[in-house]
Formats: sequence, structure tokens, C-alpha cells
Amino acid sequence: MTAIPAPPRTTSLAAAVGEFAARATLDDIPADVQERGRHLVLDAVGLAFASTAYGFPDVALRALSAFGGAGEQPVLGLPARLPARDAAVLNGVLIHGMDFDDTHIPAVTHVSAAALPAALAAAVAAGADTRAFLLAYVLGVEVSARVGIGGAGGFHDVGFHPTAVAGAFGAAVAAGKVTGLDAVGLTAAQGVVGSMSAGLLEFLADGAWTKRLHPGWAAMSGLTAAGFAGAGWSGPSAVYEGRFGLYNSHLAGRDTRPDAVGEGLGETWELLRTAVKPYPVCHFVHAFADAALLLRPEIGAATITAIRCAIHPVPGKVVCEPAEAKWAPRDEYDAKFSLPYVVATTLVRGGFGLDELSEAALADRAALDLAQKVRVIDDPDSAFPAAYSGAIEIELDDGRVLRHREQVNRGHDQRPLTNDDIVAKFRETIGTVAPPSVADRVQHAVLALGDDTPAADFAEACRG
Repeated sequence: MTAIPAPPRTTSLAAAVGEFAARATLDDIPADVQERGRHLVLDAVGLAFASTAYGFPDVALRALSAFGGAGEQPVLGLPARLPARDAAVLNGVLIHGMDFDDTHIPAVTHVSAAALPAALAAAVAAGADTRAFLLAYVLGVEVSARVGIGGAGGFHDVGFHPTAVAGAFGAAVAAGKVTGLDAVGLTAAQGVVGSMSAGLLEFLADGAWTKRLHPGWAAMSGLTAAGFAGAGWSGPSAVYEGRFGLYNSHLAGRDTRPDAVGEGLGETWELLRTAVKPYPVCHFVHAFADAALLLRPEIGAATITAIRCAIHPVPGKVVCEPAEAKWAPRDEYDAKFSLPYVVATTLVRGGFGLDELSEAALADRAALDLAQKVRVIDDPDSAFPAAYSGAIEIELDDGRVLRHREQVNRGHDQRPLTNDDIVAKFRETIGTVAPPSVADRVQHAVLALGDDTPAADFAEACRG
């Protein structure tokens, strides 16, 4: 029997998103989603503070200040004030700069790093309260996640960073919601931001800093697109599914799921599937770090002669290529994206935290020598992109072979970090640069989100 083709879609995917976002209120967001959202914001703000200990925020601030000078918007973790769009860029850089921020696993997207800066900048500029800010943030996460899911794990494989691509759409909806765009305006904002949706993974070749900029640029793009839409600028309504829309342009000829953009809006909350990182490295290697930690006590006095790591080839390209940068990282950013370094360092040092990215750790001869014994193979049993699996075999000089597989990475929604875990991580990260009194102030402000406190007051509480 010949299948009857489905009737053509009468509403574009962007319009479906726009209609949903336009009618949504904070009361429509389930209490557990709101509470988890507050904790994801807490994680992000703590990381923004911790990033101020590094050099890249100063460089970003100098660059942004040269364009627009000082402004009225506070910056997370810093005393600086910038114009709204510049503050959004720098806040995205601060949240994502250490690569320790949350990830929506199936979307392979750092959802908070773009949605939060866009929602905050728009809320402060509009004089909105934290009810409007929290709602906009949640909507931004929901859209970013769905756009990433639509790529079916393919963005990385062709060299696009999903955080930069999907994050721009979530940022546009977040900013547009706060500024009062109706369904037509929110649809247009998505259409406009589609032409700004990009971010290349070429930084992997030489450790360049471009990835750190991606979510902040996505946030700024979202703010810009919402502003143009609000002024009456039109955007293509079929920006996702059209002949030259997102998926047909960025992932031409590949299996994609454009309909994921509009699936389950208001029923399934993708925010609850967002994973908080237990390690300050690329999410693709977390399962390997956990596996190494579990096997380490069994090694005893034996000497490791070989290590085999099995990984899906798509994430494998990110954390195993180019080989010269992965088996001997040139700097801490190379190390974050190095499967051999993370496994070897975890085995040598008995854990992996921010200290394992220090200059001393990067020069640790024992870890670097052990990394040379790591061999990487394809993993036919990987759950990617639904989860980031990792399997390790360790051969010892006494003839034993130790094996362990982490099929679902810790932090995944099937193995989530609790809200208490997130608070503990926040206290640890912000504690690297700020006293307990500041941590208390920020924690109280974040966990109270969703009331009539002005978003500007919230931003002040999170300023350095």
C-alpha cells in the first residue's frame, strides 16, 4: 500500500516557538523546573566569578570597552559596567570560559551560557523584575536545547559549535520575551538570528580562544535580532526547516530532526535534562575520568603498560584530534579537550579539578609519559549523542587487564547532580576568588529568583 504523504505544515517551526513563548508565563513553568533553573543559574554565576582569576576576561573587557566604552549594566563577578550587548558578550565569556558550565546532553549544547546573559541583559535594560528574567531564561534554555537536538549530533561532525548555533536562537527568544515581543515578533527574531548563527571548531587545531567567545556572541546576536524584530524587521519564517534554513544549510545531506524544535513545548521541559559538569573539562571525557578513578585502586603496585579508550568517532574528533595537541597539550585549553591527558592525569593524581589544569600539572612528567600509552579506538556501543559514553581498558605488567565502561556520564539526567551538589560546586568555584560573604550574597540572590525584585538589583548582587 502506498503511504499517504502527510499534509504540509501550516505553521512554521519558528512560529510555533513564537506562539508558545508569547503566551507563556512563569506560572506555566512547573515548580521543579523553576527550582532547577535557579540552581543552573547558580552554577553559571559561580563559574563567572571563578573565571575572573584567568587572563581571558581582561582581554575581552579591553576589546569590548574599545567599541562601546562604559555602560550601565553590571558584569558578573567583575566591577565593570558595559552597554547591554557588551555585558551579554562578557557574561557569556565568563560563564563558558573555563568550559565547566552546564550542557544539554542530547543537544550537545551549553544552554545557560547564552540564554542567561541574553535574558539578564534584556531584563535589566527593560526594567523588568526577576519573574520576567527567570521566565526568559527558562524559555531560552528550552529553545536552545531543542534546536541542538534537531541537529542529531551532527553539528560537531561538520565543525560547528552547537552552543554558538543553537544558543543564538534561544537568546533571541529570551531577549524578545523580556522586551515584550508578540508571537509575530518572536518568530521574526528567530528568523533574523538565523543569519547570525555560527561558530567554528577550528580552535581545536591551535588552542585559540574563539570557543570562549561563542556563547557571549550568541547572546549578543539574540539581543540584536530581538531589537530588529521589535523595530519591525522581518525574518524568514522557515528559518529552521526551509530550503536554505538552519538544518539544510549547516547540515546538508545529513540526518536531522527539525521537528524537534517544536516538540513538547510546554509539556516536556528540556531544562531538566541539562547536565551540570562535575569536571572542568569537555563533557565528552567525563565518563573516562570517572572510569579511570574507579579502576585506579585496582592497579596497586603494578605498572601500567597500555591504556585503550573507546569513544564514538564524533566526540572523538573533538578530544583526540589533532594528535599532537592531545597527547602533549600546549596549554590548559588543549588539556580540557584532551582525552589522553585527562585519563592519564586522573590516574596519576587521583582526581581531576581546576588544579589539574595548572602549569605545574601540565608539566607533570609522570602524567605526560602515561598519556603516551593511551590508544583510542571507536566505540560501537556508545550511546552518543543521547549520552557521552566512555570505556577504558588498562593493561598491567603483572598480566592483568582492568576494564570499566561508563555508558551514561555522571551529571546526565539519568544520573543527575543534585541541587545540593550544585550548591557545593558553586561554593567551591566562587570560593576560588571571593570570600564567603560574597558567596552568601550571590547564593541568596540567585535562589530567590522569580519574585518582583528588579533584575537590575539581582545583577548588582552578582557583580564583583
